[in-house]
Amino acid sequence: MSRKVKEVTLYATLSCPYCKMEKAWLDNKGVKHKLVFVDLNPYEAKKMVEKTGQMGVPVTEISFEQKNPEFVIGFDQHKLSEVLGVS
Repeated sequence: MSRKVKEVTLYATLSCPYCKMEKAWLDNKGVKHKLVFVDLNPYEAKKMVEKTGQMGVPVTEISFEQKNPEFVIGFDQHKLSEVLGVS
């Protein structure tokens, strides 16, 4: 069954090299995404931790039209490609 991606949110920090690599990867793949710097936004940082239990970044939240969101912890290109349907 195909899942239609509604929104992609990348939770990152300004100093995280893996966050920068993932942002560049998403841009290169043409994946539209919202970038949230959790080190600048404590409210969003709290939401990220509540949703995932993770305090490290990058965390990618992929929201779907008809399903619950899926989270990818860390810059996992294989998992991101699989969930987003990009190669």
